[in-house]
Amino acid sequence: MSDILIALIIGIVAGIIDVIPMIIQKMEKSANFSAFSHWVVLGLIIPFVAWDIAPWLKGLIIAEISAIPVLFIVAEKDKKAILPVTIMSAILGISVAIAGKIFIG
Repeated sequence: MSDILIALIIGIVAGIIDVIPMIIQKMEKSANFSAFSHWVVLGLIIPFVAWDIAPWLKGLIIAEISAIPVLFIVAEKDKKAILPVTIMSAILGISVAIAGKIFIG
């Protein structure tokens, strides 16, 4: 299987994990699609960034940096959601990086 396809699958899995609680909370479809596509894209980016640091740290940094624009939108509507978004970004970013290291190299 190609590395791109593996990265795409990693991103899709991360997107599904992120969107499940959002669906349960009956959030807007646009927010669900936005979060899902965000993780699909990060699944294609994080594993291929060649920084000379631990994979978990690379995933954490990239996920948190990419979450900054989302946090501006979230903060405007619900300031209490900032912490859960930040925590989920950290968990999924680390997970995507570790999965990328295991399955892609």
